[in-house]
Amino acid sequence: MELPQADIGIFGGSGFYSFLENLKPYKVETPYGPPSSQVMIGELYGKRIAFIPRHGEQHQYPPHMVNYRANLYAFKLLGVKRVIGPCAAGSLKPEIKPGDFVICDQYVNLTSGRKDTFYDGPITTHISSADPYCPQLREIAIECCKKLGLSFHPSGTVVVIQGPRFSTRAESKWFRSLGWEVINMTQYPEVTLARELEMCYVNISLITDYDTGLEGDPNIKPVTHEEVMKIFQENIDKLKSLIIEMIKSVPEERTCPCPNILKGAR
Repeated sequence: MELPQADIGIFGGSGFYSFLENLKPYKVETPYGPPSSQVMIGELYGKRIAFIPRHGEQHQYPPHMVNYRANLYAFKLLGVKRVIGPCAAGSLKPEIKPGDFVICDQYVNLTSGRKDTFYDGPITTHISSADPYCPQLREIAIECCKKLGLSFHPSGTVVVIQGPRFSTRAESKWFRSLGWEVINMTQYPEVTLARELEMCYVNISLITDYDTGLEGDPNIKPVTHEEVMKIFQENIDKLKSLIIEMIKSVPEERTCPCPNILKGAR
């Protein structure tokens, strides 16, 4: 079957794509194995959107087992140029509250053993990761948050841990002492792989918890999976509204550095 082309790729939870029109599933094969699921392709505002549930249709792939390379390369085969990567995340700062959105601009990678590059040789390729997130998509996300009146933070550093366990109190205290804002398990290597393929990538972190709690506040308990899902479901409609508004606002032309990342990288 000849694959259709898409303009924007979205990672998210199973069923998250319900706002798309004329949905059809496609099986996409990649040199890196199968993606997390078949790709759902639909339309919105005249744009074709490809969707992959990051953790699989049954949420069967924990963060360290997601085939990030296959997911991104499937988008590449579909012609995707821009990727929206929403995720559930924990807050490391009191002022960043559950239900808030953070449009991250930096990450710190503390994962290990993940396949995190398409360039294993024979040509050595060094991409710049100084500013890993697309500035054009980030600005669109920020403006859409303002337009919708959402509680959000226009920047933040996400520390990416291996998972699937949550942090110890000592680890969380260390992360906070370094000034980082957000904690998550999937941003690396997803954003970097998108960058290697010269795709624009934006992260929208939906804050679901305070990680191991807040020092000095015994009423804030350590994160549990149950609490994460509860807060995420309570705010899923806001997240959908934001992504719909972003899709509506994305221009055809890319004015960011992302399409030229490989220039000078070899």
